[in-house]
Amino acid sequence: MKKLTPLEARPVRSNSPTSNKVSRPPRKTRQQRELLTGLRTRFKLWLSTKDAEGVFGDGKWRLLKSIDTKGSLRAASQSLHISYRKAWGDLKKAQQCLNVGLVEKQRGGIRGGRTALTEQGKKWVKAYTRFRSDIEKAVDRAYEKHIKELVK
Repeated sequence: MKKLTPLEARPVRSNSPTSNKVSRPPRKTRQQRELLTGLRTRFKLWLSTKDAEGVFGDGKWRLLKSIDTKGSLRAASQSLHISYRKAWGDLKKAQQCLNVGLVEKQRGGIRGGRTALTEQGKKWVKAYTRFRSDIEKAVDRAYEKHIKELVK
């Protein structure tokens, strides 16, 4: 016998003595079905220590990737729509808590300043990219196992 999922309609006899009709759960509207079919997994991920919350995560990872692409902390912060002060504060916090230099800055001059990732910064970006990819796959597997059948 096929095991029914929670959302599959099961005939239920009405308790009314005058009714012999079988009632079913209400059907999903078209709009409800469209909303459910567009479901996807989303999550926020960060690393913390016992003393500091948010040492490294998606925000700092995106910031480092943007610095690597743009070559400047100012340009990277603008592209991510965060203030320069917040971007610099986030980098300082990560570098201090991880005890590693992630970026090297060169002050302005004729050509202007630049910011570049250190070798350690590049390693952190690469490692976090792989780590995040593994987590995404695990979340997708959990969705398939626990949620997908509810959204049919």
